Amino acid sequence: MQSSTFTLATADGTDVFVNRWLPDGDARAVVQIVHGMAEHSSRYARFAQRLTDHGYAVYGSDHRGHGRTSGPRASFAASNGWQTVLDDLHAVTERAREEHPSLPVFLLGHSMGSFLARAYAAQHGSELAGIVLTGTAGGAGALGKVGVLVASTQARLRGHTHTSGLMNTLTFGQYNSAFKPTRTEFDWLSRDPAEVDKYVNDPDCGFVFSAGAFADVLKGLAEVNTDQLASRVPKDLPVHLASGDKDPVGANGKGVRQVADQLRRAGVKDVTMTLWPEARHEILNETNRDEVEIEIVNWLDAHLVAAAA
Repeated sequence: MQSSTFTLATADGTDVFVNRWLPDGDARAVVQIVHGMAEHSSRYARFAQRLTDHGYAVYGSDHRGHGRTSGPRASFAASNGWQTVLDDLHAVTERAREEHPSLPVFLLGHSMGSFLARAYAAQHGSELAGIVLTGTAGGAGALGKVGVLVASTQARLRGHTHTSGLMNTLTFGQYNSAFKPTRTEFDWLSRDPAEVDKYVNDPDCGFVFSAGAFADVLKGLAEVNTDQLASRVPKDLPVHLASGDKDPVGANGKGVRQVADQLRRAGVKDVTMTLWPEARHEILNETNRDEVEIEIVNWLDAHLVAAAA
């Protein structure tokens, strides 16, 4: 695997940091990784090794407020933050296309990244060969609306970049409850204590979002769970959902099923789903991660053949 990095300059002066992992031989397709909340793209290097071993060129950017992308930590943008991140992701796609002009592009989004991937598919799905959604979630319902109100009020009164401990507690406070006795605040991520410790000890993971970014994410989550947005996903775009059946983000599979059912009702023809028994939120960092990686690669391979047909 050949590893390199670059930055993309945006119109507002933000430099978006991008990891690029290439196979040693010719690439067969591109996989663009969209990471989750309070983490960063470099955490996907191990999965990138698996992908490049199978001939995929892999690109993964750090969202605004994350990792090595410039700008304030834990905030997207002063206004239209959700769309701004989507525009950044599209710029990364365009760079990947410039470097691999004849290759299909797949999008893989995890957690918050899966919400972004679903929004991306509604806006740019015709440019993709397929999307993989890991650790996704259904709508937050009334609680989500309350969360938007609280986060938006905090952002207005205390500033868009105000670190919101209140919203952090409201959003994540119960995620560990199913796994007592717990060793850390992040046991809900994985059954593998070594992987949890890597997350806990990573200064670029687990930080608390700003009030403005919480509002952006909750509004984005509400939007991607509407029938209106699902109806804009191309009907011939293959979608694979994969989650742990003990993932609190996906309501132990209930929310994942809701997303799959909604896409099917919207007319998306090829929607598949795997719920991994006993697995928690980060299935790519779970005790059965090899099994998870192989299944995703097999799905990509099958749909790469279909795209070439």
